[in-house]
Amino acid sequence: MSHAIYESLAEHRLVPVIALDDVAQASPLADALVAGGLPVAEVTFRTPAALESIRTMAQRGDLLVGAGTVLTTTQVSQAQAAGAKFLVSPGFNPRVVSHALSIGMPICPGVCTPSDVEQAIEHGLEVVKFFPAEAFGGLSTLKAIAAPYRQMRFIPTGGIGPGNVMDYLAFDRVVACGGSWMVKPSLYADGDFSGVETAVREAVQLVGK
Repeated sequence: MSHAIYESLAEHRLVPVIALDDVAQASPLADALVAGGLPVAEVTFRTPAALESIRTMAQRGDLLVGAGTVLTTTQVSQAQAAGAKFLVSPGFNPRVVSHALSIGMPICPGVCTPSDVEQAIEHGLEVVKFFPAEAFGGLSTLKAIAAPYRQMRFIPTGGIGPGNVMDYLAFDRVVACGGSWMVKPSLYADGDFSGVETAVREAVQLVGK
């Protein structure tokens, strides 16, 4: 892993995948992540509040903030301007990847086939997202895809939770796992973020074992 961002993600082992409907939720959610011991956030471009939420979280300085569901070159530039330190996309779009690399933004595009992995290698990438992990055959599929490509490492995301995260993390080619179970909107629907802090702390303790 050539990039310090991925070394940091490997240290934390988890990437909370977040979709915020209201910018006002960004700050208290960030507080809960930091207090729970997981100062990482992948804020997805799935909602209109995403960009301002990224900016709000990035301004703190105590949180490693990335932009997720990055689908266009415009979003790459917007995320960088808002302070995101890394990018994640669900699939492999060569234009998006090339643009991100050209402006110095680490990007972790989604792959689920050997052809996807070979595109990533062609672009000089060393870390990709395996997505949708569970729906695409889970750990056994990941191991089969990873086998020919010794230089590539993976961040599995999709269908991962407390019941299977340790299985993925035990595979030495996995940098970290993406997941949303510790930041589910139902945990803070009433405006109280203590449930997020508790879930984050439990997740951190689980992967620290």
